[in-house]
Amino acid sequence: MKLEIERKFRVRSDEWRAFATREIPIRQGYIAHGPHLVVRVRLTDTDARLTVKAEAAGLVREEFEFEMKPSDAQRLLDGHVNGCVIEKKRYVIPDSGLIWEIDVFEGYNQGLVIAEVELESEGQVFKRPQWIGNEITGEQRFYNNSLAKHPFTVWSERERGLGLT
Repeated sequence: MKLEIERKFRVRSDEWRAFATREIPIRQGYIAHGPHLVVRVRLTDTDARLTVKAEAAGLVREEFEFEMKPSDAQRLLDGHVNGCVIEKKRYVIPDSGLIWEIDVFEGYNQGLVIAEVELESEGQVFKRPQWIGNEITGEQRFYNNSLAKHPFTVWSERERGLGLT
């Protein structure tokens, strides 16, 4: 079990693309939602994982990850997810000693771009790159398990504009 301390932001511009060191295609789906836990299956070009995430207490939440066979992950994604499968490309960007991950959503969430950064502590001070916009940490509608149930492509113009840079 590890503790995840993560902050999320909207992305202001495409300037980040010049600094990306890796691109990872991701397909993920949610196979269980409870009041305090969510269970996710994720398939990338290099591995497959089952993840159990506990409800966040502030910025911190428990995360349990288990490796699985890619064929098992694909089977779960094909027939056992709640809502839609999340499809995205994740770009990795090292900046000022941190690793930023930019998720460019596809499919049902096309048009949404979110930046995430994992921190060592809740109070960690860090410099935001120029391309980072407004913080959306804690805004549930931007979390992947919410996007699986209420995808970005069906959001109203008002919903899309909230939290924008």
